[in-house]
Amino acid sequence: MDGFPLLSLTTFLPLVGVAFILMVRGDEDIVARNSRYAALWTSLVTFALSLFIWFNFDHGTSDFQFVEKAAWLPRFDVSYHLGVDGISMLFVLLSTFLTPICVLASWKAVTSRVREYMIAFLVLETMMIGTFVALDFVLFYIFFEGVLIPMFIIIGVWGGPRRVYSAFKFFLYTLAGSVLLLVAILVMYFQADTTDIPTLLVTDIAPHLQPWLWLALLASFAVKLPMWPVHTWLPDAHVEAPTAGSVILAGVLLKMGGYGFLRFSVPMLPLATDQFTPLIYALSIIAIIYTSLVALAQEDMKKLIAYSSVAHMGFVTIGIFSLTDHGIQGAIFQMLSHGIISAALFLCVGVVYDRVHSREIADYGGLVERMPKYAFVFMIFMLGSVGLPGTSGFIGEFLVLLGAFQDNTWVAFLASTGIILGAAYMLYLYRRVIFGKLEKENLKKLLDLEPREVAVMVPLVLLVLWMGIYPMPFLDVFDASVANLIEGYEGALAASQGVSVAGR
Repeated sequence: MDGFPLLSLTTFLPLVGVAFILMVRGDEDIVARNSRYAALWTSLVTFALSLFIWFNFDHGTSDFQFVEKAAWLPRFDVSYHLGVDGISMLFVLLSTFLTPICVLASWKAVTSRVREYMIAFLVLETMMIGTFVALDFVLFYIFFEGVLIPMFIIIGVWGGPRRVYSAFKFFLYTLAGSVLLLVAILVMYFQADTTDIPTLLVTDIAPHLQPWLWLALLASFAVKLPMWPVHTWLPDAHVEAPTAGSVILAGVLLKMGGYGFLRFSVPMLPLATDQFTPLIYALSIIAIIYTSLVALAQEDMKKLIAYSSVAHMGFVTIGIFSLTDHGIQGAIFQMLSHGIISAALFLCVGVVYDRVHSREIADYGGLVERMPKYAFVFMIFMLGSVGLPGTSGFIGEFLVLLGAFQDNTWVAFLASTGIILGAAYMLYLYRRVIFGKLEKENLKKLLDLEPREVAVMVPLVLLVLWMGIYPMPFLDVFDASVANLIEGYEGALAASQGVSVAGR
């Protein structure tokens, strides 16, 4: 496949689907039907291309693969540069896997402006893939920020009663952090005379600049992740977003913050990373314990799952900044696992919301009597979120805690309380919704999962179990890249300490 622009094709193929949808003519029903099918088939072909890349990915190297490079703004040494390594490969796959699921989940739920809705999701898919494959900082910034526009529209147009407020809150929070990210990119450009990411990864940034650049990157990535205390936009966005919007927001967009830490903050600014690790630990532990307690008090299913996402992302940041092999592998695996499980949990909420039009936990109870298949798949995802052995959630949390114990026993101990609290709020949710007496009259007529909903849920169930029972195909992908990241980080610290000793 040398010379074939496979990554460009995968990244921009959704826009071909957009062009096709724009050309659809006919009455409203015909346009809606053809738009759905065009979005579904485009996203499925994109997923097939990303699978092809995964099957041909060399696990034994940390180098960027399937690299494409072309001059873009040669005067400023800004290029169109794409590539994937072990850290980004599976995030590309996650993006392309969840998009057709979102299209299917919206098949009946979205009935107004279907053409525009499908266009927004396909544009969003291009931006998500581009974020993970961009190897030029300017190109990365365009994709990273481009995600905001279709997501803002999805929440603001097809969301709930407070959709406009939530959309603007989401947009302003993320945009505010991104201004500082742009400043950091400009400073790095003047330091290295390039925005090429592989070049910047081996460039020694001046020690006195590193803390300021690191904090600028933190402002952007912490909001996107989201970390406490800049997480408050997330519950509002999740509650008001349509089901598929919540799926892609939790499944992929939150992972961009963690990816940013792994791609930029740690390898490019190792001295500042070492300096600010205690800060990240403190914020992460607060996030895990505080948002877990807040989740326990929620009466809205979507808000409960949203707060649980903040707690799970606390495990991710602890894993990344433990700077151990197990910790970083666990953080990446946890992001992938959470992308699947949280997406599935929001889909489960969407299933009953479409039938009852309520997200209040108190409006349910005894669903197992009418919806046994639904109760089963909900149970799998709930147990995955709790981290039950045999599910993907266990592998990520176990590796993160293993890495944290290697670095700081107290951090690992405090973080592990989140597992207990997580079990409390998820089991409490499941018991109140699924078990108990079926007393409410409107619940007695509910129908179980229909074939389309089964088609959406089965791949997610299988993936949660596969990743939990046999995780090696996933761990092998990023093993070499994680080892290279840690080696570079430790080498930079050792070099700086050597300089410090010599200067005394």
